[in-house]
Amino acid sequence: MNRIEEKLNHNKTKALITYITAGLPDLETTKKLVKAQEAGGVDVIELGVPFSDPIADGPVIQAASYEAIQNGATLKKIFKCMEEMRSEGVTVPIIFMMYYNTILHYGIKEFADKCKNAGVDGLIVPDLPFEEQDELADALGDDGKTILIQLVSPVSGDRIPMILENARGFVYCVSSMGVTGQAGGFHKEVRRYLEYVKSVSKIPVMMGFGIKSAADVEPLMDTIDGVIVGSHFINLMRDSNFDENAAKQYCKEFKQELIK
Repeated sequence: MNRIEEKLNHNKTKALITYITAGLPDLETTKKLVKAQEAGGVDVIELGVPFSDPIADGPVIQAASYEAIQNGATLKKIFKCMEEMRSEGVTVPIIFMMYYNTILHYGIKEFADKCKNAGVDGLIVPDLPFEEQDELADALGDDGKTILIQLVSPVSGDRIPMILENARGFVYCVSSMGVTGQAGGFHKEVRRYLEYVKSVSKIPVMMGFGIKSAADVEPLMDTIDGVIVGSHFINLMRDSNFDENAAKQYCKEFKQELIK
């Protein structure tokens, strides 16, 4: 069984998924922060692969990507970082959040093989439409080592059952229109949307975009299986000068809030 599925299927509480940009401020710090979050009880980590022209990222993650690229982060180096973390005993499920052009440039088959060998458990590719996923899905194969995570949004509508029919891991529910980290609250029909996704999904439903604390989603807890925190976590890391204890404590406290 895939590491993501094994973790989420055995969860007794709501799940916490965090996002950090690989290489911010450097890859050695990325490794330390992953280990700190694992120690804090995070369930899954999204590791953002920096890209120069991200379509779904707000200013916080855009700035993080730019800085990581300026500091020399590349996909090749991030794969090496993954291999090192796995060899050093990191077992938390890790997902690459990235854009398709990076995969094409690397080579689809070569990329898929490298993911499986490096211990990448899943992929989120926001600019790859469901109807165009076959080539990457075929390259990943059916062994389940690295799986594609599907995204849906409030405007996915009638396409949601089709997108989720054979989905694996969890479904990433975008809670609002626009980009990550933006203020302004969730989509006005967010409850109805989440209830619909929950009704057709065979896998855990995770909510992301604009979440800072468990209190933000407390009124919606009955419709979801977990939350995804990205921009806020990056801001927290910057404010703490990328302190490992701050990362660990945030995850620990958030998980405790999810249990209440």
